[in-house]
Parts: sequence; structure tokens; C-alpha cells
Amino acid sequence: MSKKKGLSFEEKRARMMEIFFETKDVFQLKDLEKIAPKEKGITSMSVKEILQSLVDDGMVDTDRIGTSNYFWAFPSKALHARKRKLEELESQFAESSQKKEALQKSIEKSKIGREDTAERAALLKELAALRQKKEQLKTEIDKYRECDPDVVEEMRQTNQVAKEAANRWTDLSFWCCLVHCVKSCNLFPWMSQNLLRSGKQ
Repeated sequence: MSKKKGLSFEEKRARMMEIFFETKDVFQLKDLEKIAPKEKGITSMSVKEILQSLVDDGMVDTDRIGTSNYFWAFPSKALHARKRKLEELESQFAESSQKKEALQKSIEKSKIGREDTAERAALLKELAALRQKKEQLKTEIDKYRECDPDVVEEMRQTNQVAKEAANRWTDLSFWCCLVHCVKSCNLFPWMSQNLLRSGKQ
């Protein structure tokens, strides 16, 4: 024989509400912990959790009187709560329907001029070809960038500066070597005075 299946959480909530609706009475937690297992098959250990979930959802009212908490729920309140919930859901449904309709119109409007016609397909193909041609031309331009007048002028000026710097270093090296030879080796003594004088200039 198969083991009896326990109640689900929602089934326990529904049975707890039956206690309130059938008796139309006010209870303390300890009262419900005794009644629920006997009459509705809800274990006493889960009564507090079930009751709190119903309070949180506004299905059961509670109030503290003195040192005790009392709980109650009447069918009329449950009916009003269901009506409010139904109205809320209907409002959400109407809002969602309006959004859906607006989006559908927007989609239909965006399709205008984008129909899959032979002319549109040809234009798209031509556009792709033009974009490819543009990239090819850009590549060609980059290849011949060295022939750009501005680039050529910049290179010419750079080369001129390098040439002048090289000439200065060459002249300086020549004079240093010549002066060294004249002083150290006493070469061309008749040139010494003129050379030194020229070097100072």
C-alpha cells in the first residue's frame, strides 16, 4: 500500500482559510495549532508558518490585544480581496494589450519601404559593392600617401636638417684632426698661425 501523500503548501493555506470561513470566529495561534491538525490535517508545526503567509498576503487579519495576538478572516473580506486582485490583473492585461498593439503598429510602420522587392535587393547589392569599392580606394590612397605634397615637403625638410647636422659634425671632426696633427706632430709649421687663427674665427 502506497504511503499517503502530504498536503502541499497551497493546500494547507486553503484549508486554514476554511477554518476561518466555516467558523467565522477569532482565534489565537495556540487555538489554531490544536484545531488545524484535527479538522484539516495540517501539522501543528506548520500552522504558524501558514498563518503568517496568509497575514502577509492580506488574507487574514491580526491584532494584538494585551499580551495575545488574535487572527480572523471573514468571507466578505476574501471576496473583496479577490475582486481587487481581479481588477488589478484586468488592468495589467489591458495595459499589456495596449503596449502589444502599439508595438505591432510600430513594427508594421517600420516595414514600409523595406519590402523584399527586386528593386530593394538590387539597391542593397549596389550599396554593398560601393562600400567594398570605398575600402579598396582607401587602401590605394594609403599606398600612395608618400606622394602626398605635404608628406613630401615634410620629408624634404627633415632630410635638410639631417644634412646640415651631418655637415657640421664633419667640419668639426676635420678641424679637430687637423689641429691635433699640427700641434702634436708639428706638421706644416708655416700653417700653424694661420690655422689656429682660422679655427678661432
